[in-house]
Amino acid sequence: MSLNGPAPPTDSASASAHGGGAVLVAGLAAAGGGWTDRHRHPVPQLTWAGSGVLMVRALGRTWVLPATTALWIPPGVRHATGTAGTTEPRTLYVRYPGPAPAAADPPLRTRPPADRPGWPEPTVVAVTPLLRALSDHLADDAPAPAARARAEAVLLDQLAPVAPTPVLAPMPHDPRPRAVAEALRDTPADARTLAEWSPYAGAAPRTLARLFVAETGMPFGRWRTHLRLQASLPLLASGATVATAARHVGYASSSAFVAAFHRTVGAPPGTYFPRD
Repeated sequence: MSLNGPAPPTDSASASAHGGGAVLVAGLAAAGGGWTDRHRHPVPQLTWAGSGVLMVRALGRTWVLPATTALWIPPGVRHATGTAGTTEPRTLYVRYPGPAPAAADPPLRTRPPADRPGWPEPTVVAVTPLLRALSDHLADDAPAPAARARAEAVLLDQLAPVAPTPVLAPMPHDPRPRAVAEALRDTPADARTLAEWSPYAGAAPRTLARLFVAETGMPFGRWRTHLRLQASLPLLASGATVATAARHVGYASSSAFVAAFHRTVGAPPGTYFPRD
């Protein structure tokens, strides 16, 4: 992925590297797939997909974001962003007033003013039509300083956490279940049981089952369901049929896939992504 707009700050850049006001809007080139290298920023970042779906990996988790949601990434959190299919990523970098840290300082984690968002963990927020319009307004650098400050204040006021049922499949840290998890992330339709994975992972099935619960917070079967649903979201966002997405991630029938999706996400796949 390559930036079309201002370069994003990196962990070696200071907060004062931003031009303009408190919010810097960066548009990324439409991407057909792949992941960025892991990186971090000294300032908060809000990232979402103008169209399609955006994925973010951080802290051992993966967020799959349709165009209606964004992820707030606190300063100093190492992350990678990914796309599948045609996606138009958008990013806001938020600079709060205050002294810039020296390059050798630890990641910036100062508390923002009370009237500014400052969630300490990655947080999903709603992308409202007004937030989209304001980000477009700020992206062209047209507003005069006073007008820009007013627009930024309204934009920041729009940031509100949402509580969707997350489709998270945390990666285990122990190398034995992690080997299984990484293989399934590459091929989500693989239907092998833990007994069949046992020689590959170098651990007994019962040990693998225990480790999945201990390290991901869910039994292996539910974890694999989450992983499969995660893998289906980019396909659905790109316009694939439910039958195609179901088959790609290992479901024998569309009805089984729809039931699992509705049970986990709280809505059927046909209503999860906005359609024109």
